[in-house]
Amino acid sequence: MPSAPSGWPSTSISRSGFPMNFRKILIIRRDNIGDLILTTPLFEAIRQRYPEAYVAALVNSYNAPAIAGNPHLDAIFSYTKGKHAAGEPVWQAYLRRAKLLWQLRRMHFDCIVLPNGGPVPRALKLARLLKPRHIVGFVGDRGRAAAVDLAVHGDGGKLHETEDIFRLLAPLDVAGPIPGLTVVPEPDLAHRLHSRLPEAVASGNGPLVALHISARKEKQRWPVERFAELAKRLHEQYAARFLLFWSPGDENNPFHPGDDAKAARLLTALKDLPIAPVATGQLSELIAGLALADCAVLSDGGAMHVAAGLGKPIVCFFGNSSAERWHPWGVPYELLQKPSRDAGDISVVDAADAFGRLMTRYLQET
Repeated sequence: MPSAPSGWPSTSISRSGFPMNFRKILIIRRDNIGDLILTTPLFEAIRQRYPEAYVAALVNSYNAPAIAGNPHLDAIFSYTKGKHAAGEPVWQAYLRRAKLLWQLRRMHFDCIVLPNGGPVPRALKLARLLKPRHIVGFVGDRGRAAAVDLAVHGDGGKLHETEDIFRLLAPLDVAGPIPGLTVVPEPDLAHRLHSRLPEAVASGNGPLVALHISARKEKQRWPVERFAELAKRLHEQYAARFLLFWSPGDENNPFHPGDDAKAARLLTALKDLPIAPVATGQLSELIAGLALADCAVLSDGGAMHVAAGLGKPIVCFFGNSSAERWHPWGVPYELLQKPSRDAGDISVVDAADAFGRLMTRYLQET
């Protein structure tokens, strides 16, 4: 391992018994948008414990906008996965990745943290390529423990994903309480989106409700006809206004199926209500659009965690995913999940009642 630069303190021992000399820290999280957002409390906790340290994150180009502008990071490094290399030869993406890894290796990180819900061989291989002084990660067997010198053992059991990966900060001498999520919208983009809203949607006495109708997994999807009926009830009872979000594209696209047709049907069904579609071809647009809303109604998924990171109260539909592991973190929420573990079995009455409870709780807490 490389030696510490001149003038740096020698290694000390933390309260947890691990060696501690962390002046350059890299967090690697390469997976989905929601997973990365649930990692943002680690950024804040590390910054609070090591205010003078250089703290950076390595992510992929697809999820990088989820942490753009994060105030607790000094730098965000991203690379393009081969499957996301649209409009260019895959080899160019791989070449840029190799150059980035060489750059990171020359930065001589003291510590690399691998915040995944268990051992992830690919992430570990990537960390070892960068030759840090220490690697912090979960281990499940002796072979992995040899590579992860600051190892955290045991599974998270029934912990939330954020609680589970927060256990990885013990070797950095970081303890709770766990901060909330952090998602930062682009101010100029949010302003532009707001300026395009119809007057009936942009202003009013009722809450501005984000409706996100898409979900990647079939059992997480709530029927668009129920979104229509729910919107009518919320408008009648609360004078609610609406922003409509969906995954763009044609439903028959084999690579990136979208819900353009469903969104068009919903807009037709709600033509007499104050509702505006918000195009979200980029993740940054989804973040900026959700930032405009007062609250959100949507299924479990990346958009739900974006909304939580923006501090929005949430009504969420869960199908066959674990509510214990993935519920919204750090915000008021009402979670609906049926014994069938199919979101399609959640009724409009269920959703309307949950919205009422959420509004009552939110008003009481604010």
